[in-house]
Amino acid sequence: MRGFAVAILLAAVGMPSAQALAQEFNLVIRNHKFEPQELRVPAGKRVSIYVANEDVTPEEFESATLKVEKIIPGKSKGLVRIGPLAPGRYEFIGEFHADTAKGVIIAE
Repeated sequence: MRGFAVAILLAAVGMPSAQALAQEFNLVIRNHKFEPQELRVPAGKRVSIYVANEDVTPEEFESATLKVEKIIPGKSKGLVRIGPLAPGRYEFIGEFHADTAKGVIIAE
């Protein structure tokens, strides 16, 4: 009976639907470059980007237009959450190696 009451309560409060959850994407930092350099994401949706830094040195995922800065230590992973985004192009860099670590997120 108690399990039934909990189920009713959860239904009344509302559980997030699969559509409400952020869509997940992956980026890799390898040889001071982002792979892929272009990431296409849905406009108007929350997005989670998992960044795996395969280099031994740290890198910073930075985007002025997205208002995001996230340091990813060497040989580790980080999570960047963005959105919902209007359709458009959003550039990002690896601030510690800005000459090689460049990319763009395209919301469509």
